[in-house]
Amino acid sequence: MTPHKGLRTEDLSIRASGQDILRSVSLRVSPGEILGMIGPAGSGKTTFLRALNRLIDLDEGLRLSGRILLNGVSILERGADVAEIRRKIGLVFSVPTPLPISIFDNLAFGPRLNGVTGMEELQRSARNSLQSAYLWDEVKDRLGEPAVNLSGGQQQRLCLARTLMLEPEVLLLDEPCSGLDPISTAQIEEALKVLKQDMAIILVTNNVKQASRVADNTAFLLMGELVEFSPTQEIFTTPKDKRTEDYVTGRFG
Repeated sequence: MTPHKGLRTEDLSIRASGQDILRSVSLRVSPGEILGMIGPAGSGKTTFLRALNRLIDLDEGLRLSGRILLNGVSILERGADVAEIRRKIGLVFSVPTPLPISIFDNLAFGPRLNGVTGMEELQRSARNSLQSAYLWDEVKDRLGEPAVNLSGGQQQRLCLARTLMLEPEVLLLDEPCSGLDPISTAQIEEALKVLKQDMAIILVTNNVKQASRVADNTAFLLMGELVEFSPTQEIFTTPKDKRTEDYVTGRFG
């Protein structure tokens, strides 16, 4: 049997201090797809993302069970190359985190850590990544400036471009548009629709309208439980679970 291409979880559970954060979550996302994840605060969405690229290793006291598979291969095996996993499964956080260095050096930081030193290659990759993040035209003459001089929306797109520099197979985004203006939000959404052609994308968002606009499939998490996982149109028009209907219609949140 051919292994699933992309990222898949099987009965993924996470506990802390005797409390369930996630309970038996089984999901999948393939290249060419955006999986939207919605649910109220405290549902386990961010913890789920952190588990997918092994950032959860840094959280003491969490116990994980189940499986996470990238292209059919477990990423939880002892001896797995965690740095390589995090390169293949990139994560963009809700709050922009530019390094206190130039725009160009932000972009080159990851490739340089991975041994890429050729300036021509770095410049080419930087341009491609900035174009993919819909930022090139705004910063092409400012690459030597400190990244912190950029606006909030530009910083978030820079962080997206910085992640793209490592050519991930899976892109994870944790509320990347929270606090951004509608124009910056639209630019990021447009970028994701193009980027999904080359990778699998998981978008955690508290904005159900955003999920309805950009996600191919949507998962609804509630207090660590995967209530529903369906094509986005079904989630928003004919949800199977009353709790899903109540959430997407704004009856609770």
